[in-house]
Amino acid sequence: MPLPSNPHLNQQTARSVVAASAAALGALTIALRYWYSKKGPGAHVGDPATAARRVNGVAEDEYDFDEYDVVIIGGGTAGCALAARLTEDSSIRVLLLEAGKSSLDELFATVPISYGQMFHTALDWDLWTTPQEHSGGVAKYWPRAKLLGGCSCLNAMVFHMAAPEDYDEWALAQKGQEGANGWTYREFSKYMLKFEKYLPSARHPKVDASLRGESGPVEVGFFGHQANGTPKFIEACANAGIPAVPDVNTAKGTLGVTKAMTFINSSGRRVTTEFAYLTPDVLRRLNLKVVTRAHVTRVLFDTSGSTPRAVGAEFTQPSGETFRVKARKEVVLSAGAVHTPHILMLSGVGPADHLREHDISVIANLPGVGSHLMDHPVVDLHFRDKSESSIAFVAGKSLAHRLKLISALLQYRLRGSGPLTSNICEAIAFVRSTDRSLFPPEEFPPETDPEDTTSGPGAPDLELFFTPLTYTKHTGGVLPPGHYFGLHAVLLRPSSTGTIRLKSSNPYDAPIIDPQYLSTPHDVSVLVRALRLLSRIARTAPLADMLDPVGADDAALDHALHTRDDAALAERVRRTAETLYHPACTARMAPRSEGGVVDPALRVYGVEGLRVVDASVFPTIVSGHTAGPVIAVAEKGADLIKADLSKLKA
Repeated sequence: MPLPSNPHLNQQTARSVVAASAAALGALTIALRYWYSKKGPGAHVGDPATAARRVNGVAEDEYDFDEYDVVIIGGGTAGCALAARLTEDSSIRVLLLEAGKSSLDELFATVPISYGQMFHTALDWDLWTTPQEHSGGVAKYWPRAKLLGGCSCLNAMVFHMAAPEDYDEWALAQKGQEGANGWTYREFSKYMLKFEKYLPSARHPKVDASLRGESGPVEVGFFGHQANGTPKFIEACANAGIPAVPDVNTAKGTLGVTKAMTFINSSGRRVTTEFAYLTPDVLRRLNLKVVTRAHVTRVLFDTSGSTPRAVGAEFTQPSGETFRVKARKEVVLSAGAVHTPHILMLSGVGPADHLREHDISVIANLPGVGSHLMDHPVVDLHFRDKSESSIAFVAGKSLAHRLKLISALLQYRLRGSGPLTSNICEAIAFVRSTDRSLFPPEEFPPETDPEDTTSGPGAPDLELFFTPLTYTKHTGGVLPPGHYFGLHAVLLRPSSTGTIRLKSSNPYDAPIIDPQYLSTPHDVSVLVRALRLLSRIARTAPLADMLDPVGADDAALDHALHTRDDAALAERVRRTAETLYHPACTARMAPRSEGGVVDPALRVYGVEGLRVVDASVFPTIVSGHTAGPVIAVAEKGADLIKADLSKLKA
């Protein structure tokens, strides 16, 4: 029915409609929260005193610890998988400690598109880097989930296992140490398939399901939303010279452009490692306990022998109470590439001089702890969309946006589909910055080619991706109202490395994070090439048909990027680069003489009974997304631990 002609009545009616839509939106959100809080599997230990012992001023060597075979510190992407796999053996008693809470009743960790709503909340560690000298001179926000499932609750849900050559490079980095060959792609890929349960899609019939895992706990597939611009980006990439491929997760390699396969299940739900691995059946196992809100302050060591041995962990609860637990056989750090080195250093394992600066007794001098930090920087480009197919209405506040959101909420609740199932990063392309078909010599002379930092001739050093909305500073920036799409350039093989260091010996002080973004000319030059390629793709049909000419002269947008010289593009790169949420390599697997922290069995050098199982152990960052590789590391880590524990039984 049309609105009345009286302007006062128009305003009154509009206000009523806005109020009604806001109320309806609030009711739907509450309903979704209720529905998901009732549907999630499993539970966790509510009272830590049932799993650990309170510390009440008793001397440590006199304390009667609760004993477990394995204590896992960190219930993130790796920790949940590790706990589930280890407790398949009923003789192994496991305690999993997580600083956050369960993610299962958190709406924003469930509905795929909503993960940005957790930024800067109690569900996030709210970490920041130091001001980055070579990247705008400003501190960068690093989202890190504080939940069971870790960053599998907070990432863009892209299922990608990186390039096969990456893992062969990992094996070579071990210099022939025992177990090194187990990290080659040929050997390690079985763990990739082990966790995966691929559900075929009629929309993507060219994916060879025989090359995908079929019985693992983690559902992957093509159940996420596909925006109108997603196939246009794929076609434009193909028209620009990037081959369209059905699957970038096979032994054939990862080069090409494709619709992103995702960690979203057939019900439209984000698949976290808590959801996939800590099922009700797993949590009913008598040999597993999970304690949440357990902030681990240090690993405990027995130093009475010739070699220190990890024997347990100390943690606190929000109440301020302190608890200790004992590990009869192993302590495993799975706290992620930031918190694993942080806890190691707080416990006396790390660079000796740095530990002494903070009056921490040195258990093992390992300079590699917290060193060789690698991350994937990303540069985001913004384009006005004349097709008005953006899905940015999910965060909009206008009446039109709210009405669209109500419709999307209903579609999601009733069918588990629609815009709310977008993983945002809907289409991805992997290329090499020296590919002559994309970077012809007449435009990019060979003498300007950057150093090849890839793991092999079939591996990429750049990722390009499309989003059916755009954002700046992890949604913290502002663009004028309107419809937009985003194109994004990711540096996959940076030559810049940074550090994680202690701010103090106080375990509640966040560590000092300094990734040293763009500190080498190589990293800037590769991203400049990426911006040139993205600008060409944006002006290639059919994606070019979406470009709104209104944005051509808008300095906040990138329609005119192709008119700028290399110096201007380099400035754009340095000014706006952000993290893609992929920190790694801070307790890397390498020979100790080369700064390594763990051996090929993931055992920490210089101490007994201590391992690391998370992205910290990557010898070098993979040329792709990190969630899948981390889960595979956890799968392999579980087998390594089981094998060692079985030897002890014998």
